[in-house]
Amino acid sequence: MSDNADFELDLGPIEETASDEVEIDLGALGIEPEEAEEEVELADLTEEADGEAEAEEEAAAQDRDEALEAALAELRDELESKYGDWYVIHTYSGMENRVKQNVDARVTTLNMEDYIFETVVPTEDVVEVRNNGRKTVTRVVLPGYVLVRMELTDESWSAVRQTPSVTGFVGQGQQPVPLSNDEVLHMLTPSVVAKVNIAHAGAEAARKKKVEVVDLAVGDSVMVTDGPFTGVHATITELNANNQRLIALVEILGRETPVDLDFKQVEKVV
Repeated sequence: MSDNADFELDLGPIEETASDEVEIDLGALGIEPEEAEEEVELADLTEEADGEAEAEEEAAAQDRDEALEAALAELRDELESKYGDWYVIHTYSGMENRVKQNVDARVTTLNMEDYIFETVVPTEDVVEVRNNGRKTVTRVVLPGYVLVRMELTDESWSAVRQTPSVTGFVGQGQQPVPLSNDEVLHMLTPSVVAKVNIAHAGAEAARKKKVEVVDLAVGDSVMVTDGPFTGVHATITELNANNQRLIALVEILGRETPVDLDFKQVEKVV
């Protein structure tokens, strides 16, 4: 045998090295490539639309907040520039606007324009829920009270005090106490908010309005009139005015169980 003999090793067919890239068979998942691309595009468009809507809402909210801040600053400047002091007069509840009209009329008939300058009934806009309907109403912020800007003298005090439905001034004993500008600003802020909301009417303004339920309250007994619990008495434990839904306790198999109901599914038990 020769020392230089060559040996050949049969390694068989040589396979190609696997690629670092992994290819996903979309067909095996039941998705055609074109469909996958389309779904991605639709998802991108939806995400983009949601982002634009959110940005618009944020911009609207910022505009509204800036307008409210400017309006309150203007009101503060106006209060500081006006002559006279602000006082609070007590009236019979529900007679606030009538008292304002009566005071304004007496100012004219008694020639008190140089002493009694302005009467204001602070108001706010509220969304009321009544009989399953929603309605925006303007209501008095401080029931039973009216603001009067005046120079306090015996004559001006008497003119206001003797106005029909006025029961007296708010103060210490018989001495009326004037309000600070900050107190007046606080009382008039709801009216300013209402004006700003009207000026910036839209979804953002509506979202900022207070929502109250007028004919239902926590603790009320109700009768379920629709759904699987029809005819069952229940007691309201939670109210969600914005969604017009409530949580009530109903008796099931001898135990009280909370159930989620729509306002339309119940009637108040009188």
